[in-house]
Amino acid sequence: MKRRLLTVLIVALLLSNLVIGLRIQSLSAASNGKDRDSAYKNIELFTQVMEIIRKDYVDGEKLGYQELTYSALKGMLSSLDPHSQFMEPAIFDEMKQETGGQFGGIGVVIELKDGFITVLSPMEDTPGAKAGLLPGDRIIRIEGKGTEKMSLQEAVKQLRGVPDTKVNITIHRPKTREVKDVSIVRAIIKVTSVKDVKLISDKIGYIRINQFNDPTSDEFEQALLKLEKEGMEGLVLDLRNNPGGLLESAVEITGKFLPRGELVVYTESRDSTVKTRYVVKESKQHPKYPIAVLINGWSASGSEIVAGALQDTQRAIIVGETSFGKGSVQSVLPLRDGSAIRLTTAKYYTPSKRVIHEHGITPDIIVPLSDEDWVQIVARRTRGGADPSEDQDEKKTDFSPEGPDSKQQTVRDIQLDRAVDLIKSVNIYQRRKGGRLASN
Repeated sequence: MKRRLLTVLIVALLLSNLVIGLRIQSLSAASNGKDRDSAYKNIELFTQVMEIIRKDYVDGEKLGYQELTYSALKGMLSSLDPHSQFMEPAIFDEMKQETGGQFGGIGVVIELKDGFITVLSPMEDTPGAKAGLLPGDRIIRIEGKGTEKMSLQEAVKQLRGVPDTKVNITIHRPKTREVKDVSIVRAIIKVTSVKDVKLISDKIGYIRINQFNDPTSDEFEQALLKLEKEGMEGLVLDLRNNPGGLLESAVEITGKFLPRGELVVYTESRDSTVKTRYVVKESKQHPKYPIAVLINGWSASGSEIVAGALQDTQRAIIVGETSFGKGSVQSVLPLRDGSAIRLTTAKYYTPSKRVIHEHGITPDIIVPLSDEDWVQIVARRTRGGADPSEDQDEKKTDFSPEGPDSKQQTVRDIQLDRAVDLIKSVNIYQRRKGGRLASN
């Protein structure tokens, strides 16, 4: 009798513990604010749908489990945000090979914007630029295939290829609502980072950075030393249409003008307590001459990090237009079968805690310039016409695609003009202030 009573008590205790455990689990789920079904139930639903497709789809002989799984994973990742994606083994392998200094392609930087494959920047003197592609052009078809369901990496793979081969694309230009078929012959694309290193008006230096690569920091350092040796008293750093690149390179460029240990940018993940700080490491410090940084709506990622940090630390005046707003961190996570996922895991913040993503960097001085004018300005420099080396106070230089005799309207780099004027004003003020102080 006692043994039976003891057994009943043990069973009752176990049942009580089980009920308490289930209650705690229920309360824990509620406290997390998540009303989600069991993962197993959802996996069961996924498997059920896959089997129905395999059994009843009209062209079922064309479908395999891997193809269906890959398609599902593509949809899953692309539904999160424009930058997360699933990469099949071949596409992942191609992504790993993109670190070279040159490749076969048409010479455009593309990005997913508002769900469209969008030209962020046509690289100067490349087939894409010569074909007349402009920042903001949407590539809606490649070789007759619509891009609405195409991932960014798939579009890159389609546009790249063997030099001297042709690729046919269809673009939509939102500003003019124009839809146009363009046939472009691929070429070897050499990626040049630092360009147009010159002294312009009143010993003001000018350097343009196209993108941030491995050699960018060293090239930029040599450019600064060259201009400083020539007596530079102010700098215009042109980051317009710069799509970004390596984070470390952008941090190193910023560190040329900030003291060691200064915060450049930090990232914040899903857990807001987890932050990664990027600070200036030990490097050669340059004289504290005035700096103006040029940005526009196609300055993204690394460009925004540099501009945001120099603006927050009051080391530079930012001139131009609000930047693109690409301030998220993508982690590439390889999978067992050779595929990989690119997943957005954090966002960038400037030193003053401004979020870059979907907001961009707002200039201190806003100066609009059309994409068409910018492309013409770059083309003029490439052809050997007017460039930043010319005195900004001189008479305007004629330019049009047809040549100097064309009657088309003159194009003027008004953003550069404004930046130069600002630096001149700062230098004049500092000289006069110094004179007054010396006489007191």
